[in-house]
Amino acid sequence: MNGKIEIKKISQIFLDKRLKYLSNKNGFLGIDNKFNFKERAVIIPFGLEKTVSYGGGTKNGPKEIIKASHQVELYDEELNCEPYKKIGIKTLKPFRIDNNLNKALKKIASVNKEILDKKLFPMTFGGEHSITPGCIKPFVKKHKKICLLHFDAHADLRDTYNGEKFSHASAIRRCLDYKNVSIISFGIRNISKSEIPFLKRNKSRINIFWAKDKAKWNLKKFKNLIKNKNVYLTFDVDGLDSSIMPATGTPEPGGLMWDETLNIIKIAAKNCNIVGADINELAPIKGFNSYNFLVAKLAYKILSYKFLY
Repeated sequence: MNGKIEIKKISQIFLDKRLKYLSNKNGFLGIDNKFNFKERAVIIPFGLEKTVSYGGGTKNGPKEIIKASHQVELYDEELNCEPYKKIGIKTLKPFRIDNNLNKALKKIASVNKEILDKKLFPMTFGGEHSITPGCIKPFVKKHKKICLLHFDAHADLRDTYNGEKFSHASAIRRCLDYKNVSIISFGIRNISKSEIPFLKRNKSRINIFWAKDKAKWNLKKFKNLIKNKNVYLTFDVDGLDSSIMPATGTPEPGGLMWDETLNIIKIAAKNCNIVGADINELAPIKGFNSYNFLVAKLAYKILSYKFLY
């Protein structure tokens, strides 16, 4: 019994060490250190890159998002305020990511649990999409039912890819291993034949707004699907059209544009309880900072809508 208590104490000390914040100036948005606030949202830089299958570089995503965020205008003309003052956003100091994929996913799960236990809102910057099953683990335990609002070019419903069950190409399939998880996906335009049988068997849990049908999307249906649910938002940046987001490992044409993306997130923020989020698969391209800036502004918009609607 004493041994178990000791292990728990050691684990708690480890978590407390891990949850150290960057200074305001060095964290997300580069807020003046003189500005004091109580945090409600926590940014977690988690540049996991273990299973990328085409372009690489996602491990550099978090630091480049944070760097670009220092150029994001803090005033939001749509919301007519500086949202960060009403939210309170802190950024965790980067910590070591285990080389073992399963251990890495357990680590991000424990970090999110610690943040949730403090009644704060976690937003993880990946890294590749394989982070999401780890990110949602404490949410799955906390909520009787949880819906994933999933932006992506790919369905990510493969059971394995290149022999790895926790591949970035299997991220949503692994989330659906939890029986209380359902999915609403936007922007899907790439799915393998092997994923179709699983999709058909799980129609009651998976709703896809296909990119090819964008002109006919019924957003009233989306509003009804998401109404009053606890929702975790996972955003693979390749869900955006490759004309505005080529800085990703597997860019695809025919995707989401900026304004329609924000409209979907706004509908969600007004009609459901967004409980956490991750943004992943940014692979920065040297000298093309506009793509990093886009993701930084997207993160600020998600937080602004979450807390101000």
